Amino acid sequence: MKLIISNMSGVPIYEQIKQQVKAAILSGDLQAEETLPSLRTLAKDLKISVLTVTKAYTELEQEGFVKNVQGKGCFVLGSGSELMKEQLICKVENSLTEAIKAAKIANLSNKELHHLLDVLLEANADD
Repeated sequence: MKLIISNMSGVPIYEQIKQQVKAAILSGDLQAEETLPSLRTLAKDLKISVLTVTKAYTELEQEGFVKNVQGKGCFVLGSGSELMKEQLICKVENSLTEAIKAAKIANLSNKELHHLLDVLLEANADD
């Protein structure tokens, strides 16, 4: 997992770490049960404080993305996690809202939009 942090972005470093790890989990780049880098390793690699990494990992655990196991590490939770599922539903809602806005601009009827969704669902049925 490659994390990129910026001191110039105006976003706290722990939040940048959290956002990038969440994005990797939601996109499938990080799989269930996969181990995140240790606090010390990540802090050393990014040249930041262990406390900053700890804050990011703690918030990720509170949001249901990872599980911290004392002495063993931090592990990605599966999509069966209730909070993870809620995050994924939110992502779907946002994407569908954008699609609806684009469909309105393209003057697609609801029937045409439903048909397009059906076609896409059929095309991605094997995934």
